[in-house]
Amino acid sequence: MSETFAPLNEVIESFFAQPQAEARRIFHGRGQLYPGLEHICLDWYAPLVLVSAYDAVADPGLLVASLLAADKNQQIQSIVLQRRYEQGVPAEALYGETLDTITVEESGLKFEVHPGRRQNAGLFMDMRLVRRWLIENCRERNVLNLFAYTCSLSVAALAGGARSVTNVDVSKTSIAWGKRNHALNGQPSDSVRAIPYNLFTSWGRVKQYGRYDVVIIDPPTRQRGSFEAEKDYAAVVKRLGGLCNPGAEIIACLNSPFLQSSWMHALFEAHCPTAEFIERMAVAPEYPDREPEMGLKIFRFRMAG
Repeated sequence: MSETFAPLNEVIESFFAQPQAEARRIFHGRGQLYPGLEHICLDWYAPLVLVSAYDAVADPGLLVASLLAADKNQQIQSIVLQRRYEQGVPAEALYGETLDTITVEESGLKFEVHPGRRQNAGLFMDMRLVRRWLIENCRERNVLNLFAYTCSLSVAALAGGARSVTNVDVSKTSIAWGKRNHALNGQPSDSVRAIPYNLFTSWGRVKQYGRYDVVIIDPPTRQRGSFEAEKDYAAVVKRLGGLCNPGAEIIACLNSPFLQSSWMHALFEAHCPTAEFIERMAVAPEYPDREPEMGLKIFRFRMAG
């Protein structure tokens, strides 16, 4: 590869040097640590490599050649390019076929993903360590999963022995996808409650299934007509006191380059002062970032006992 692509080539060779059974980010150019490659991310949804391009890739053929040369264990069956900088352009198969639906694994759990079909494949892999934390810390707990998307976090919570989970998301499509994820893992449907409505008109339903021992708040930064972090996050935090059991764990995520950690701390101090800050949780290490405050920030608070 060219000199600019040399760091990418090194990461690819290291990743595929051994069998890779689990879904992972391979290369995170968006973290601004690889000059000239800021527009490229690679994700592994075995057996497919998804290339997410935020600007034109100079030589896609060279990238394919590098991937196939590194694939010593012959795991790659498909390489798909998604041009994130062009609206409405379908994903392009650079090698093999575009696989619309794949079942991937992570930490022994199974998830349905749709790589290339839409901007988000259905599994946020930067939250991998949060899922691991849920597996290790949810035994016999009642879990509330706000902005649940495809319910990967509640799948992890039930895998960790949660008594029950409540998934809230305005998208009925996402909630249905989440039900399939729970079913893929053989998790009993009577342990899963779903509220496929706008959270801000559904507090009564949410409270009906409480109180909760773990609350996950993982909203989109901005979703027109549904949620804007700067405007709407406070309304969620204000409700926590009436939803949580004493000692409840709260995982609050903030994925905005414009809102800093100090903003989240001030939000809890103003609207949920009985919640103590415990830690800044780690983002999956496959997502290194030159400016961590610009990327995903994950906070853990605990309600007073």
